[in-house]
Amino acid sequence: MAASCDGLGSLNLANTSISLARQVAAGEFTPVEGSPAQVFRTLPAFCRVAATLKPTADSDIKIEVWMPASGWNGKLVAVGNGGWSGAINYGSMAQMLSGGYATASTDTGHEGGEAKFAMGHPEKLIDFASRSEHELTAKAKAIVAAFYGDAARRSYWFGCSSGGKQGLMEAQRYPRDYDGIVAGAPANYWTHLMFGDMWPGEATLTDPARHLSQEKFAVLHKAVVTACDRLDGVSDGVLEDPTRCHFDPETLECKGEDGPACLTQPQVEAARRIYQGPVNPRTHEQIFPGLAPGSELGWVPLAGGPKPFGIVDSYFRYVLFQNPDWDFRSLNFDKDVIEADKRDAKILNATDPNLKAFVSHGGKLFLYHGWNDQLIAPQNTVDYYNSVVKKMGPKVVDSVRLFMGPGMNHCSGGDGPFRFDQVSVLDEWAEKGGRRSV
Repeated sequence: MAASCDGLGSLNLANTSISLARQVAAGEFTPVEGSPAQVFRTLPAFCRVAATLKPTADSDIKIEVWMPASGWNGKLVAVGNGGWSGAINYGSMAQMLSGGYATASTDTGHEGGEAKFAMGHPEKLIDFASRSEHELTAKAKAIVAAFYGDAARRSYWFGCSSGGKQGLMEAQRYPRDYDGIVAGAPANYWTHLMFGDMWPGEATLTDPARHLSQEKFAVLHKAVVTACDRLDGVSDGVLEDPTRCHFDPETLECKGEDGPACLTQPQVEAARRIYQGPVNPRTHEQIFPGLAPGSELGWVPLAGGPKPFGIVDSYFRYVLFQNPDWDFRSLNFDKDVIEADKRDAKILNATDPNLKAFVSHGGKLFLYHGWNDQLIAPQNTVDYYNSVVKKMGPKVVDSVRLFMGPGMNHCSGGDGPFRFDQVSVLDEWAEKGGRRSV
């Protein structure tokens, strides 16, 4: 039997305290963080439920569940986060609600975009990594069923970056939570990604002679496009497959003094290192892929200084070394990688290629990644997809697909096309079964 929205305030769920259960009139939702954007002004009427989950004594997981007051399509979409999360993803929730879905999101158990929450709080790190998403899923399904008097017919996950990692974590550890998962540009190899994203900073910030400005990135990008654009047969400013581009920055080395259209020898070496990606200095093993040719215009966050990328620096300060005064210049790409994998891989990484339990109940996994991604090297997702095919065999393509976006930046933006309705594609695929193409 369906419950009123206000009546959900007395819903009894394990380890859950419901703080808000209120009907919101059409166009009247204002997000906590600021004035309503257009996406909020056009929202239909919905039931808004907010709750705090405490699966452990040190947990403090905030969630929200939104349910259309009318026109519900019978499905639930939970949306993921970015970086260290720390906030409800109202923007993505609004998109899902406008599409007729019930939707849910979590702050993953803390506030703010840094990893300070994890220092001295191992349970909170687990909440961030996987437990909050699973708890959100269980509670959201129960709240939806109580409100409508019937369970959601299908449940999906939609996320990019950290949200993509969250989706893969769900598929690997809680395979029956979702019927379909969209995992974009997933940060799933978290421990090695941290070294991968610190590598460009190490290449450009430890020696002033190797510093690369935005202008130098533009010079690199123009040279890459000139060298490799026509490899796909079309001159359109976009590399269809950057793995075919073997551009050497040495072609830009200044013949004399430094100038705006060339790179000094130290700058050439820095660019080479960024394309190469981190390598263990002792074993020469690749730690994480390098950024792809064509992505140069987006290199500022990782390589443009004046400090290392905040999300990554935060991991080393507050999670791995638990030292707020840690200096990135001391990072060791051999022993520190080993320590990170030893301590954090089982908690933070979502790299298991065995998706048998997820696929066996009809689960569909839609992976996508932009080739121009400037924050997470796209080859990482290619490598994960290939590991799944190797583990499960070629027939897995009926359940797991990967789409690479030429010219697409991290999750959105870029020189190539990047706007498409991933959830609708996933929904159609899950409803009809079989292979899916876009």
